Amino acid sequence: MTSAQANSTAERGEFAKGWKVLLAGLLGVMCGASPIPYNVIGFTAGPLREEFGWTQTQVLIPITIFGVIAALLAPLFGWMADRYGVRRVALWSLFAFGLTFAAIGLTPSGDGAAILPIYYGFWVVVGLVGIGSTPVTWTRAINLWFFKHRGLALGILLMGTSLAAMIVPKIAVWAIEAYGWRAMFGIVALFPAAALIIAFFLFREPREDERPKAIASVSGRLTGVTLGTALKDYRFWLIWLSIALIATAFGGAFINMPTILGLSGVDANTAASVMGVLGIGIFVGRLLTGALLDRFWQGFVAFPLLCLPAITAWILLGDNLTFPMAALAGFLLGFAAGAESDLIAYLAGRYFGMANYGKIYGMLYMPFGLFSAASPIIYAQVYDRTGSYDPILWVAMGMFVAGGAVLLFLGRYPENLPEPAAPLAGAATMEPA
Repeated sequence: MTSAQANSTAERGEFAKGWKVLLAGLLGVMCGASPIPYNVIGFTAGPLREEFGWTQTQVLIPITIFGVIAALLAPLFGWMADRYGVRRVALWSLFAFGLTFAAIGLTPSGDGAAILPIYYGFWVVVGLVGIGSTPVTWTRAINLWFFKHRGLALGILLMGTSLAAMIVPKIAVWAIEAYGWRAMFGIVALFPAAALIIAFFLFREPREDERPKAIASVSGRLTGVTLGTALKDYRFWLIWLSIALIATAFGGAFINMPTILGLSGVDANTAASVMGVLGIGIFVGRLLTGALLDRFWQGFVAFPLLCLPAITAWILLGDNLTFPMAALAGFLLGFAAGAESDLIAYLAGRYFGMANYGKIYGMLYMPFGLFSAASPIIYAQVYDRTGSYDPILWVAMGMFVAGGAVLLFLGRYPENLPEPAAPLAGAATMEPA
């Protein structure tokens, strides 16, 4: 057997061994705390304003609260996945997320001013328990099962957020119309419940003999640097800076896209179609980026792909936009968003190893969560002060290009990563009961 044939066999072997875990992880991402809250809260605005007299800002603030709490807790949940095993953390967090998300439907009736803190309190609890059901955990397992086709596997895994965007909003709208907004939270919570059942039987970390040889030492233990060592590495901060720049530029453009399109002469129905194209862009971006990362050095992949939304920002300037150009803008913005999600997980594993992946990924997830939450406010403030989004779109162009460019300075992937000083506890607790 030639070397090329051996490599091809090994690549097919990764999917043959890990497809069940990948399927469970895909459903876990789809039904976890990463996409579901963002895909339903907008549809509660009308009913909540009508019942409680709250403003639009008061209705939507919980998603910012949730995002900030989740971002700050990501390193903690990553550490728990490293320490106690990703299966235990992911499944318990998915269970707690579904339960607390359904509990939002228990928000009592009454005076709006008195009920508002209670409503916010429910969302705080969702943020406190839900982060373990996000890619912080699921990507650790996929990185442990795959190496040759890690990029493609991560792309497939993270397609879960795209699938959620295609399915969950329709279910939420139907549930609100049929049973009211309170019941909607319970109905949508059936998604994490279903994913939990499937993950219980299919999701686990690989045994030592099932891991790709490239991620372990001769003794079979996972290799990788500590979080402290990563924090002293310039490459960690270049990745962190890239994520912060892209998240700041992207988040506000995504949330404000319907308004930006409206100012450019695009009607509401057409804007909705553009958002659908954006979702397709995310879907394609994840798959293509993952496949390219398996074949080329990340800089050659990341820089051109992360420059694409700069074209989006340029297209959105001004006040006259046709549907084909608007659709192109949406697709490119979504494509880059899919690429960035793949890159966070891929770069964390390739440059810093798997021994302490959860903690390191959690620290890299933090700027993504924080700046994505702050970005819509930044865009809105610019519009409120100037009456136009053009100033921030010009800034966003530079951020997109800079965010891709800094990754060109990361250098080659490390060929040899150190072995941890002591075995990670909890390694024997991953198997299904």
